[in-house]
Amino acid sequence: MEKQWKICVLPGDGIGPEITRQAVKVVTAVAEYFKIPLEIEEALIGGAALEKEGMPLPMSTVNRCRAADAILLGAVGDPRWDNQPLSMRPESGLSSLRAKMGLYINLRPAVSYPMLEDVGPLAQGGDFDLLVVRELSGGLYFGEKGIRQEDGVRCAYDVESYSEKEIERIARFAFQAAEKRRKELVSVDKASMMQTSCLWREVVERLAPQFPEVSLRHMYIDHAAMELIRNPRQFDVILTSNLFGDFLSEEAAALTGSLGLAPSASLGYAASGIYEAVHGSAPALAGKDRANPVGAILSAAMMFRHTYSMEMACKAVQWAVMETLKRCRTADIALPQTEPVGTEEMGDIVVQQLREILPSVIPDPVFGAETLEEIQ
Repeated sequence: MEKQWKICVLPGDGIGPEITRQAVKVVTAVAEYFKIPLEIEEALIGGAALEKEGMPLPMSTVNRCRAADAILLGAVGDPRWDNQPLSMRPESGLSSLRAKMGLYINLRPAVSYPMLEDVGPLAQGGDFDLLVVRELSGGLYFGEKGIRQEDGVRCAYDVESYSEKEIERIARFAFQAAEKRRKELVSVDKASMMQTSCLWREVVERLAPQFPEVSLRHMYIDHAAMELIRNPRQFDVILTSNLFGDFLSEEAAALTGSLGLAPSASLGYAASGIYEAVHGSAPALAGKDRANPVGAILSAAMMFRHTYSMEMACKAVQWAVMETLKRCRTADIALPQTEPVGTEEMGDIVVQQLREILPSVIPDPVFGAETLEEIQ
């Protein structure tokens, strides 16, 4: 039976439609080269869904996502809905979709770009290549929350809760990821103050003997945040909870020079997942052809790796991005004396570079097998 890619695109809000168009260009170029039939369907989420459907995540969107191999997401968020209850804000559409798709792993790689050392906050910080493995379906964001009256005063509360099973499955993934990299894992918690962190540390320690080649360290969240700035090169794989992972992954992304460069993947037990740039919807930039599409494009590269098991296609896209960044930059990473390129042009140049490298990749009749030439 002929293989086919079925991808659901959720453009979302703000700059989301602009950046996802560039990711789709890249996916289309790879599909055309490997002669893989490609079916792309769009659906609503976030503020766009609220405007047209009256809810941030329509059931029609959920159904389309479940029927797809993978989801490419633009961004969610619109200031028009900021005063609505949490359940009726654009961001709740994304958190609900992750839950409904059974996604509990969030991967956020952060890599230094030598050609961009003049714009990064750590221009003399040296090379780094790290991966944040964030638990995605539990913790504070999904715990009990509400507002109650105490002595006539309103008090808000959010409860963090983690089970041993939730901790073990994300920790196991992080150990396995570290085995394939430099075999170094840092688990981040706040065991000095939080009961959930005490359990977190206990479960991670219990799992460690199953991965004897992986070196394990523990860090408190405040110390880890400091060390990530001071010396990001010391980190290989960072394992942490939903809340702490949200903070650290944004910090790590900023170290690369711009949030616009950072990709992510949200995964579960199945091969399907949500692939999205880590930045927000940036409504002030919407429609101005100024957004950086690299994070969205690199998210598509992660899709080739994690959903379609095409490692060399992933590396080809990464190479194309690196070559493009040597030649041009969008406004967020441009130097004062240089003229930035727009969103569309940046996407076009990446595709051009990609088409130059793809001939060195041998198409494999057995879809996804590891028989592709190594890209230098």
